[in-house]
Formats: sequence, structure tokens, C-alpha cells
Amino acid sequence: FPALTRASKVQKKAASVGFDWPDAAAALPKITEETKELMDAMDGNGNQNEEMGDLLFAVVNVSRLLGLDAELLLRDATDKFVSRFSAMEELATADGKSLNDLSFSELDKLWEEVKKSRKL
Repeated sequence: FPALTRASKVQKKAASVGFDWPDAAAALPKITEETKELMDAMDGNGNQNEEMGDLLFAVVNVSRLLGLDAELLLRDATDKFVSRFSAMEELATADGKSLNDLSFSELDKLWEEVKKSRKL
């Protein structure tokens, strides 16, 4: 199975014996906790690989509790990103520029422009 699907199946198995959050709202703070642990690891106080994995696992758990398929959600979010990024490239090219030549701030402005104008 893809990793997100496997994580959800493992969580469902644990839930079948009662090891589960009561609902997504109760599980959501776990994402914040795991995010903090990842930030600590990025500062040298922990294992970044382990903490990033824990964060992803927590996100899948909230998705599962909402009745959503994390695999499909990530695929859709990636497709949306690709569409927006392509639109950014088109805007830059139309202005005679390359994305490589723009600062992060300029790229972010293009991103926001694409989000507003194209409803992508």
C-alpha cells in the first residue's frame, strides 16, 4: 500500500480495539504537538526523520477521523499546486521574466495573484 493508505489502515486496526481518539477535534492537537517536536528536532533536539514521520502519521489520523482519504487529498493538493505553479510560470513569462530570476517575495506575490484570479 502507499504509505498514507497503510497508515490509515494501521490506525483503523488500532481503533478496532478502542485505541483511538473520540473524534477528529480531539486528535487535532496532536498535529500541533508533533509540529513542535519537529521544530525542536530542526533545532538539533531530536531526530528530524522520526518527528516528520510522526507529524505525517498524526495528519493521516485526523483525516481518517474526518472520514477523508489522505492519499486522495494529497494527490488533489499536489495537482492544485502544479496547476498554480504552472500559472505562475505563465504570468512570469508573459512579463518577460523567469521564475528563477524572482525573489521569494516576488514569487509569493505571483502565487497570491494566481490564487485570487484563477480560483485554483
